[in-house]
Amino acid sequence: MNDLAIHVDHVSKQFHLGTQFSYMRFSETLLGAGRSLLHAPRKWLGRDPVELTSTRDIWALRDVSFEVSQGEVLGIIGRNGAGKSTLLKVLSHITRPTKGRIGVAGRVGSLLEVGTGFHPELTGRENIFLNGSVLGMTRSEVRRKFDEIVAFAEVDEFLDTPVKRYSSGMYVRLAFAVAAHLEPEILVVDEVLAVGDARFQQKCLGKMGDVSKSGRTVLFVSHNMTAISGLCSRAIWLEAGQVKTDGTVKDTVAQYLTAALESSLSCQWSIDDAPATDKVRLDSVRIVPEQQTDLISTDTPFTIETKFERFENSGTLNISAMLYTSDGVCAFNAISPSDDSPPGRYTARLQVPGNFLNDGIYRLRLALVCDLQPQVNIEDILMFDVQDGPRHLPFHGEWIGVVRPQFDWETHQR
Repeated sequence: MNDLAIHVDHVSKQFHLGTQFSYMRFSETLLGAGRSLLHAPRKWLGRDPVELTSTRDIWALRDVSFEVSQGEVLGIIGRNGAGKSTLLKVLSHITRPTKGRIGVAGRVGSLLEVGTGFHPELTGRENIFLNGSVLGMTRSEVRRKFDEIVAFAEVDEFLDTPVKRYSSGMYVRLAFAVAAHLEPEILVVDEVLAVGDARFQQKCLGKMGDVSKSGRTVLFVSHNMTAISGLCSRAIWLEAGQVKTDGTVKDTVAQYLTAALESSLSCQWSIDDAPATDKVRLDSVRIVPEQQTDLISTDTPFTIETKFERFENSGTLNISAMLYTSDGVCAFNAISPSDDSPPGRYTARLQVPGNFLNDGIYRLRLALVCDLQPQVNIEDILMFDVQDGPRHLPFHGEWIGVVRPQFDWETHQR
């Protein structure tokens, strides 16, 4: 037990939705009393007035148990609402578990929401000390790391400017820089890579890598499977507040992505539920293999079919189809030619040839763009598996690369 950093023993967390009590001004209380008198005869007749408030209990975590060794980097994955953030808040002592026990050996540094503890009227310099204090750093620690924090955030010129005048990117960089320079025994990080531009996200990943290599225990929640796979040696998959899988990061991520595959290669909405704006509405998206089968192999041509409706003010429209691998690498971004057709219902088809994609799981992101402004933009709208197909040489190992094209070769004797 001495080498354990975290011990979670049958932890459950319940939340109450709705309101049980209402707090009113004195005048509202008198008015409520008058209404009660008016409703009294109806109550005597068995016709109670409708209750204005209601409550409902949900279990964000259910009987969760696991252990984390000192120096281990654990990834926590799952869909939105699976209980990931709740688990981190319980481990950070922000909220108490309803049932079960937790044991934590060492100081915990939590980065659960970038920018928590910032005050818009204070300068960047003042907020570094304020935010550092909120995150558990002493004033001497902040002073010792002050130059590193400023250098990482790249806000030297604006250090004495109130952060309310910062751009969103500057604000995020400074907030992450403070939290990233904590030196706790256990670091708890919740989806910090969902913010900032691509260069800053890579910088964050590098910093997280340095933390993990320093021997500190890290719990890392992210939807970025590339980051999870690169930083963690083990992963836990949460589903509906319960541990679905606990194992090596490779196996856990593979099971999670496989389970996310749709049983059908299509997604369709009713008019009332369809993603839409005042310019355009998305009706359906589907993957259509050339052969009459749901199986797609590396040599199977298929079509990405999109049905949508344009409205009066849609202007110039483009469709962007972005295909990603399971670990977040973009295989391609195919954008349709600009089109200014009149209002109406349309079907667009993108032909993807056979012998192009490598085998693996792919995720489709689709965007409808009007006058260069995204109107509908949906990630992971479809997920599908490309099976290993015929090969043109006797090699059966893993084929490296996102694509597996069969180009024409010419060889001449010289």
